[in-house]
Amino acid sequence: MRTMPWIASGRRAAVVLAAAMATACASSGSDPTPYPFPSPTARRGGVLPPGATTADAPAATAAPAGSAPALPAAALSAPPVARAVARRAIDYVGTPYRLGGNDPSGFDCSGLTRYVFNEQGITLPRTVAEQFGVGRKVDLDEVRAGDLLFFATSGRGASHVAIALGDGSFVHAPSSRGGVRVEALSGRYWSTRLLGARRIIR
Repeated sequence: MRTMPWIASGRRAAVVLAAAMATACASSGSDPTPYPFPSPTARRGGVLPPGATTADAPAATAAPAGSAPALPAAALSAPPVARAVARRAIDYVGTPYRLGGNDPSGFDCSGLTRYVFNEQGITLPRTVAEQFGVGRKVDLDEVRAGDLLFFATSGRGASHVAIALGDGSFVHAPSSRGGVRVEALSGRYWSTRLLGARRIIR
């Protein structure tokens, strides 16, 4: 039986849309997995203290609106636009996770980074893989607030992105279990999957 052209076209569009949404945070379902539960600090809406880890922490509720953590002191040495990026990222702590989301009603990981940078007049590509190709590579010991951090959470390539805060912590939108939150690079899950950092703001 012959497929009607508009049906075939609709199927192709659905496949393209699904692929685009999947590559946004390289997930394969309603939530990217496997990501760890939010840390107790994420539940309180605070920035993780030095040495704190998030691996295997109990489930937690995202920080309520208006309780975003303070910008770390380490961010003050970054250029003004980089500080503004870090500050705005923190402002979205507690925002729900939404696959393919790219506005404050819900973000996925690359939707959050793109939106926050766009607020400062900087346009980023939409997907993690594309964002991994912009800016310049930064050594991990030189990461500052406003840099992008990339992780391999699905396969070997970059599949997750976050915004560094300059003190060993970062803001990201990993899954609906806590939504947008602050975590520490010292956590076992994230430290073993960190691929590298890119600097967008000179």
